[in-house]
This record gives sequence, C-alpha cells and structure tokens, in this order.
Amino acid sequence: MPYLRGLGVYLPVPRMTSGEIAAASGLPEWVVREKLGIHQKPVPGPNDHPARMAGWAAAQALEEAGLEASAIDVVISITDEHKDYPVWTSAPLIAQMVGAERAWAFDVNQKCATFITAVAIADGLFAARAEVRHVLIAGGYRNGDLIDYTDPDVRFMYDLAAGGGAAVLSREGPGLRLRSTRLKTDAVLAQAVRVPVGGTAEPLSSENVGQYRLRVAEPELMKSRLEAVSMSGFLEVIGGALQDAGYTPADLDYLALLHMKPSAHRGVLEGLGLSEAQSIYLCDYGHLGQLDPILSLKLAREVGKIGPGSLIALAAAGVGYHWGAAVLRWEEG
Repeated sequence: MPYLRGLGVYLPVPRMTSGEIAAASGLPEWVVREKLGIHQKPVPGPNDHPARMAGWAAAQALEEAGLEASAIDVVISITDEHKDYPVWTSAPLIAQMVGAERAWAFDVNQKCATFITAVAIADGLFAARAEVRHVLIAGGYRNGDLIDYTDPDVRFMYDLAAGGGAAVLSREGPGLRLRSTRLKTDAVLAQAVRVPVGGTAEPLSSENVGQYRLRVAEPELMKSRLEAVSMSGFLEVIGGALQDAGYTPADLDYLALLHMKPSAHRGVLEGLGLSEAQSIYLCDYGHLGQLDPILSLKLAREVGKIGPGSLIALAAAGVGYHWGAAVLRWEEG
C-alpha cells in the first residue's frame, strides 16, 4: 500500500467571525461558538478560486515530498462541484499549474468524503498498474458561497469555509503508510441536500437565480435519518478500517475528523474510547469540506500530536450520504 509523503494546505487570508455569522443568521453569538463550534472560518478573497487554491496547495505538497512535478504519474482533483467554471474538469489545470505535464488527470466528487474516496482510488491504481509510482491528490473548496444564513434548515452548514488541500502518495516511503480504507453510502438521503436550480431538472433562469443556494429538500427526513445512522456510520467505517488493518480503536493515537458540531465530535471520540487530546477540533477553520482530514493531519503534525510510529485514522462524511475512513501508520525510513 502507498505512503502519504507530502501535505499542502492553502487558506485564504479573510476570515468570517462568529460575531459576523451571528449577525447574518440572527443566532446569538454564543450559539454559533458553543453549539455550532465556529469561532472563525476562512472565506475567499477575490482570486481564491477552487482549482487555483488546489494548485497552490499541490505545490506545497510536492515540495514537502521532495518531488519534481515531472515525477507525478496521476493527478486526482477532489475540487468540489462549485468551482471556477461549471461543466468543467479541474484536474488538468492543477496538473498544468504544478507542471505535471506527463500525468493523466481526472476529477472525483463525493462531497465531504471525496479525499478518502480518492485515497482508496489511488490505492487501487498502485495495486493495478506497476508503472504508477506517484499520485497527487488536490482540491479546492468554497461552498460557503452557497450558504443562505437566513435559512435555518442549513444551519449545520454555516461552518462551510474556503481553502485548498493536497497530498502526495508514493509507492515507496518513508511517510504515512496507508493500511486500509472503508467507504459506506446511505442512499435514503440521496436527494436531501442540493442546489435546487441550475441543473437539468430546473435550469437556471433570471427568475430563479436567487435560489442558487444549498437547500435541504426534506428537512424532517434528513434530521430523523441522520439521528439514526450518522454516528453509527462513523463508528462503522472507522472501526472497519481499523479491523481491516489489524488494529482496534485502543491502538489509535490520533483521529483526523472533519468539522461538525461539538457534541457530534465528542460523540465519535467517546464511541471509539478516545480522549479529546487525540484529535483537533477545527473551530478556528470551520469546514473545508473534503479537505478537513488533510488540514487536521497537518495541524496534528505541527503541534506534535503525531510522529514516527503513530497510528492515525482519517474520517469524514458528506451529503448524499457517504462516510469514509482510512488508517495510516507513520513509518520512518
């Protein structure tokens, strides 16, 4: 299985604070900070487009991996659907930005579980094709553009932020060696969250352009279904990935978990028997979609929560509804 050898994160400079979210939504600021878990979040500047942010993060990941871009065999873009241009693939631009001229490139979109899905795809490429030695996974995110702060049904998405993230996976180490991945889908919520206009079902027009925002189509169904399956979904994919790798939750040193409300974050940790010190709560970053595990890993390394020998799990979930987990062991050369 491959090694994760380099990480890159790009965060825009502008920030939206808990006070500004409170003013826009009408919620008390203490609710934004304590119930939603948002102290501040990065928001895009005028040139912070998703594929561009992905390319900037990718350059950092390549530098950290000590690789020239010409060594990259495959570029997988995990840039979300809301990006620089509609009906457009972003992976070729990322390859062009970093100079990965001989790589073949494609996009993957599984919402907030996309990074872990892309890691599973990359693992398959390494297994199936002996000539693949280095894979670059990179993406940008700014779905915060699509949030209507006056819509209480999307309150759980007030944390959506902006940024770029990237990882370099290589056939040979040292680095964070991938041990296993697990993915899970609950199709009951297939249409629960979407932008209702701008697709073929309801084409964009001058009359409906104001509806081009993320909406919850069936709020009661989503609430009841997630209460029934959300936590068990996280525990199933994390526990399953650990089991596949020959470990149990008691062996884990760190969990890189996406941003969600504080009570849910604590619930996942408690369900695995982990302490709050074994993760980082991303209250100063909000939710960078599929990029949260990359950001969490980078922060954990910077503050010394992980190091050589550490056993690490990544976990995320995205609307649709998808869960994903990966287990990695930090191996020295």
